[in-house]
Amino acid sequence: MRDDLVDAVLDRLRIGARPTPDLHGLRSVYAAWCGSVPHENTRKLIHVDAGLGTPLPGSTAEDFFAAWLEHGTGGTCWAANGALHDLLAALGFDVERATATMMSMPDVVGPNHGSVVVALDGERWIADASILSGEPIRIPDPGEASDDCAPLPRFEWLDGKAAVRWRALNAPEGFPCRLERIGATRKEWDSLHQRTAEWSPFNYMLNARLLRGGDSIGAARGQRYVFAADGAQVASPLEGDARTRFLVEELGISEAIAYRVPADRPVPPRPG
Repeated sequence: MRDDLVDAVLDRLRIGARPTPDLHGLRSVYAAWCGSVPHENTRKLIHVDAGLGTPLPGSTAEDFFAAWLEHGTGGTCWAANGALHDLLAALGFDVERATATMMSMPDVVGPNHGSVVVALDGERWIADASILSGEPIRIPDPGEASDDCAPLPRFEWLDGKAAVRWRALNAPEGFPCRLERIGATRKEWDSLHQRTAEWSPFNYMLNARLLRGGDSIGAARGQRYVFAADGAQVASPLEGDARTRFLVEELGISEAIAYRVPADRPVPPRPG
């Protein structure tokens, strides 16, 4: 990333001096990201609806951040985590791309998710731009027990692999995102991203989330939801003008984008 773009992003995140590439710096960047850069699919919905094919929006950090700085948009996992990876790398962090599987159902075939892992002083931390945990999540050493009673999102071991259990509207009790491999190349990452142009649940229905204080606010399946810090959940219908106002007033997305987002469509079965 260019230095001037890095500085513009840090300024928008309200981070003053460039953070040092240590745990304190990672926490400050990631916390600011979780409260400022939404996980959402507005640009992708517009792109797919117009039949523009590939490359998809946010395929480069430059495209992702240019749109965020101008319109307040974020992106889905490959776009947002790709941009977060490049930002952290530009700041001097030892950071790698990780392919993962969102296991909303036990038989899901992955990888279907991209994440970010940062190495610091012999430890590794998950900083995911879709899960938006607020705090980086430490990966324990092999054999070290995970805390199964900790609030969501939390770390757990799954089939011997690192995973994060987190909440979504369709799974309020939580489901795992399992890391399959840490160290994906940029080419592999981009290939996994571009293939979602053919089919992805994010190609048909609005899906968004952002942290506000300790609460996670979002939109999915035609509803606005809040997961409160104490675990409480509230959901209500989100349609028509209310949907547009949510994007503009709560997520900070520009009207120029919000008014172009197509209506939700039923998600067809995955091809094959």
